[in-house]
Amino acid sequence: MSKRSWNILVLCTGNSARSILAEALFNALGGGRVRAYSAGSRPVGKVNPHALELLEAQGLETAGLRSKNWDEFAAADAPPLDLVVTVCGNAANETCPVWPGAYLRAHWGIDDPAAAEGANAGSEAAIRAAFMKAYALLTERILTFLSLSFEDMDRGELQQHLDEIGRAGAAAAIPDSPFQNLPDTPE
Repeated sequence: MSKRSWNILVLCTGNSARSILAEALFNALGGGRVRAYSAGSRPVGKVNPHALELLEAQGLETAGLRSKNWDEFAAADAPPLDLVVTVCGNAANETCPVWPGAYLRAHWGIDDPAAAEGANAGSEAAIRAAFMKAYALLTERILTFLSLSFEDMDRGELQQHLDEIGRAGAAAAIPDSPFQNLPDTPE
């Protein structure tokens, strides 16, 4: 049995929303079994304010969350990775840097809630709903992963579980979320 936490890197293109949500969720729900990080192939340089607002409304820690390039995790002093999870189709189809060591890979594609902020996206309520949908699906997948005895599984069995988690259907929005009850901000 492994005595150290598993290091998990969550990759996305912009590292402003989905991967940030997943990093915070893994760290909050992991009970010390995992230590999660996030990065992007083309980071936007700031965390999406809707992601921060949602995490804070859910009582999750946001201090230290930042948009960063995946190159940080290719450096010699980077933590050794056990699992790399991509959460968007763009990152999954790009060539990832080669990190030393053997790690598992999973693709848990999530629609980009930041895309709901575009010119044709609509209201603040629609944006919040998109973020809550991403949050709910990530929560479902992360809790499913954490329910496994992943530390003790052989790689083939664990890879099969990771693939199944990635194929899981869309989660419903979490009812009665404090994030859903926040007032609309003026546009």
